[in-house]
Amino acid sequence: MAENFAWCHTVDRLRIAQRLNDQRPATLPPLNVLIQVNISDENSKSGIMLEAIPALAQHIAQLPQLRLRGLMAIPAPEDDYDRQLAVCQQMADAFQQLKQHYAEVDTLSLGMSDDMEAAIAAGSTMVRIGTAIFGSRDYTSKTQQ
Repeated sequence: MAENFAWCHTVDRLRIAQRLNDQRPATLPPLNVLIQVNISDENSKSGIMLEAIPALAQHIAQLPQLRLRGLMAIPAPEDDYDRQLAVCQQMADAFQQLKQHYAEVDTLSLGMSDDMEAAIAAGSTMVRIGTAIFGSRDYTSKTQQ
């Protein structure tokens, strides 16, 4: 990963950050990283809690082969726009706090096809809209004949 890509959106532990830093070739620019936040506290998703952001950010910022660029989250599915916006606003607030301490922080990766309007309204700079473009995935398994 660290040798072949420019970005990693899923850093949620110091151990992962350290490994990415150690494996990033010195001949390449620093790897851009986003801290993954489990904003909805879902057991099925990775990420840190909001209160853990400052400590992890401080460690990442000290690693010479990484460049802290911001935060990423995938909120739990929610049909109500106001509730979507409330969760997205929590991420936007955390993002603004992070920007106050780190000049290179410029990316809030938040929002997918079903909640992108709320994410954009809250200030997301990167949304993932595969379903809106390609349609829903079919997760049913096909039996072989």
